[in-house]
Amino acid sequence: MAPSEKIIADESTIGQYIPQQQPMVMIGKLLSVDENKTVTSFVIKKDNIFVMNDLFREAGMIENMAQTAAAAAGFAARQSGLPPRVGFIGGIKNLEISILPEAGKEIVTEVVVEEDLGESIIGFWDKPVVVQSKWEPA
Repeated sequence: MAPSEKIIADESTIGQYIPQQQPMVMIGKLLSVDENKTVTSFVIKKDNIFVMNDLFREAGMIENMAQTAAAAAGFAARQSGLPPRVGFIGGIKNLEISILPEAGKEIVTEVVVEEDLGESIIGFWDKPVVVQSKWEPA
């Protein structure tokens, strides 16, 4: 798969790539997918179930990362004419979230494949997970 020059999916079509339904959808756009990297964006709404005191909480950040990884698998499934599969987070190691984004901000999430685990969408990795977002705290 080559990186896309245009948005692959937006809020109206993202459900074609992930099995989650509202209110659990934590990605808004599928921006690019290739063999090693998937990029999504998400505008955090004030009424999001993971927003407390105007901040997008840690559980929402983790769900956003998981759905970004799932969108890559869903993209590959659609290319083969299959629906997106239900997956789960098998484990988290070395995750540190030091700043929580505010409601109203857009976060951009990149998931980079470090190791191919075959059928697994999410697995155990020995390397730290790094989350980088393109937003600036107030």
